Amino acid sequence: MYHTKGTYWIRIMSLSESVDDKIRILHPDLREDAIHYIDARVKHSKRTTYGTFWFVADGTLSEFSTRYSSVDLPHEALLWRST
Repeated sequence: MYHTKGTYWIRIMSLSESVDDKIRILHPDLREDAIHYIDARVKHSKRTTYGTFWFVADGTLSEFSTRYSSVDLPHEALLWRST
């Protein structure tokens, strides 16, 4: 892929080309380590699943709703933390 900047043409490598080139110039021992690392990252990313958010503290502040408004509660929380 080429991009023009003024009167000059600049070759912009895609991400995969850049990674391939960098791995290709590595020493063979380091190349094996790099490939092993990439494979481990790919395996880990496939294994990771994200579930729904589970809010543990649901309802824990309900006792404060009768004593403080939604505007007053953050202010009081700052005061409690500073002491």
